Amino acid sequence: MSNAVQVLVNGNPIDRVPTSDRGLLYGDGVFETIAVKNGQLHFWSEHVRRLQSGCERLGIDPVDETQLMGECRSLIRQSQQAVIKVIITRGSGGRGYRLPEQARPTRIIQLHEWPDYPASCTERGIKTRVCRTRLGHNASLAGIKHLNRLEQVLARQEWNDPNIMEGLMLDSDGDLVEGTMSNVFMVKDAVLMTPDLQRCGVAGIMRARVLEMAAEHSIVARVQQVDQAAMRQADEVFVCNSLMGIWPVIGIDERAYTKGPITTQLQTLLAKA
Repeated sequence: MSNAVQVLVNGNPIDRVPTSDRGLLYGDGVFETIAVKNGQLHFWSEHVRRLQSGCERLGIDPVDETQLMGECRSLIRQSQQAVIKVIITRGSGGRGYRLPEQARPTRIIQLHEWPDYPASCTERGIKTRVCRTRLGHNASLAGIKHLNRLEQVLARQEWNDPNIMEGLMLDSDGDLVEGTMSNVFMVKDAVLMTPDLQRCGVAGIMRARVLEMAAEHSIVARVQQVDQAAMRQADEVFVCNSLMGIWPVIGIDERAYTKGPITTQLQTLLAKA
């Protein structure tokens, strides 16, 4: 695949949108990042379901799944392993926050090269840090993969150490929520835990898959508030998303962890999916 990003905007091979587009002006929209493996869109149904749910919650017209699938397939027809990013904005409107009376959503699809993650991230694990930037509470946006990502942008600016692969983000109460680009799980006394996302955070596709795998294989799992003490006392920690899969965490700041049996089991199950 060429290094150049290939783009379709409303089905057309162009790489620009009007300056009046509300996605550009206000972050008014949603997006999905989809892994392409063996020429197939991985977890397509789950991504589309979340995309449609996000549009519904924001009051954006639903996406035509057949049309969207056709456009994605046209971009990946020569790709065995790549990344598709789907962006849906509310479309163009005038100045101000008031919704346009007849907004027509903008549909942007980008094809990117597969990220060059070191194999050691999956095999041995990664070092992380706790970010100073906090996530604000907003139940009306919690769980949605919306275009407003400034909290993550600010958090990612906090470090340049190439040995730190991810930053963990707390909410305004100091409780653990997620990584800058991932969801986070931990294990304590053989119980799998992940933070509740009712007040903030992104409900990831891989997060949902991990919870499903746990239920299918009799691993006790809980979605709950996770404070910093629980994070520090965990026996195992891992992060996940649709591209990285599952990465064991072997360090959070100065606290060291080891890759444990439940993390290893879930990695094995995911590899078979």
